[in-house]
Amino acid sequence: MFDGLQGKLQHTFRRLKGEGRVSEEILQEALREIRLALLEADVHFRVVKAFVGRLRERAIDQKVLDSLTPDQQVIKIVRDELITLLGESGRELELSGRPTVILLCGLQGSGKTTTAGKLALRLKQRGRHPLLVAGDLQRAAAVEQLAQVGGGVGVPVLEPDPGEDVLRLGRRSMKAAQERGHDVVLIDTAGRLHIDDRLMEEIRDLATAVEPTETLLVADSMTGQDAVRSAEEFARVLPLTGVILSKLDGDMRGGAALSIRSVAKVPIRFVGVGEKSGDLELFRPESMASRILGMGDVLSLIEKAEEGLDADETQRLAERIAKQQFTLEDLRDQLRQMRRMGPLSQIMEMLPKAGPFKGLDASMVDEKRLTRVEAMIDSMTPQERREPRVLNGSRKRRIARGSGVSVQEINQLLKQYRETRKMLKGVKGKWLKKAAGLR
Repeated sequence: MFDGLQGKLQHTFRRLKGEGRVSEEILQEALREIRLALLEADVHFRVVKAFVGRLRERAIDQKVLDSLTPDQQVIKIVRDELITLLGESGRELELSGRPTVILLCGLQGSGKTTTAGKLALRLKQRGRHPLLVAGDLQRAAAVEQLAQVGGGVGVPVLEPDPGEDVLRLGRRSMKAAQERGHDVVLIDTAGRLHIDDRLMEEIRDLATAVEPTETLLVADSMTGQDAVRSAEEFARVLPLTGVILSKLDGDMRGGAALSIRSVAKVPIRFVGVGEKSGDLELFRPESMASRILGMGDVLSLIEKAEEGLDADETQRLAERIAKQQFTLEDLRDQLRQMRRMGPLSQIMEMLPKAGPFKGLDASMVDEKRLTRVEAMIDSMTPQERREPRVLNGSRKRRIARGSGVSVQEINQLLKQYRETRKMLKGVKGKWLKKAAGLR
């Protein structure tokens, strides 16, 4: 995420660090490099001009120039201004009215249907009873796609009757929700390859008919300035209450994320960070600014850990480590817990690109290798998992055949296990419980 912009900014900061004391001339050169980095990241030119202007005003201050750590001062200023640029933190959906109506709009391919399912699951997890409405009557198989998405998250889908237009479907959805006991109606609407008058008139009429509490634009963050232009156009004709940036996990540049709020005057509410139904997060400007600068996103990492790690299992592991009883079974169980937090490549992206994590890259993670490790351990007998010292040549060949790997990989696993066990030898179970938030 934002790899290109992150790399260019870090290069600029390293140059400042190498200067010791920074002159106004050097600082101006750094600001020029930041400006070029933002433009190359497809950030809107008006946004770049205003952003660099604010940076210049703050960075040229004599206190910054005279500082013993001018690079850190500039990084702090850039981070503060990025947070200001990104706007306020996202907030949960406003739920008022019986039923609450949430209208999704956006261009074709922006991810509206998938996002509708993610929002439905989020509402369901909050104790609500949403109804999905298949209002995209233009795209082939759009209704079927929403039906599949709804089935995947366990939320019913209201489909159009033969010959029914979107206005009649919208009105019928209100009645159906009241009759069936649904307190939230999520309407997926038709997208277009570009903005046109017919699209705008149709969705404006639908909004008038159903009076949505929330009108959310789903924008594909990977399309850069196209996402910003579509947001600007939709905001011109609809009372948008927010933007959902989809496909943020694949956005290498960051132009849409950094531009959309300033240009369209609409806050970013949620971000889509993956393909799974649960991969929708509240927007956090502080976290995004930290990621752009290579500082990681520790808060999101902690939240993922709280969701994915089992407290009883972590406590059991802590006790076994304290007794120096860490086995291959424990190693496998911990791998499974970590993978429940999400793809390890995403976890690595949340780590700071400094200190002990410097040089680590998401591309270094081999998810297939982790799958093979689990397969190797599963192919062992309970005794072999608990007492790896019994693994002789014939046992290793049997395990290799059973897990579809080579004996060499079995040996590599055992070597890594011994190193891990040695590292954990001095770790007290009490310390691990405390780190995991257990008593």
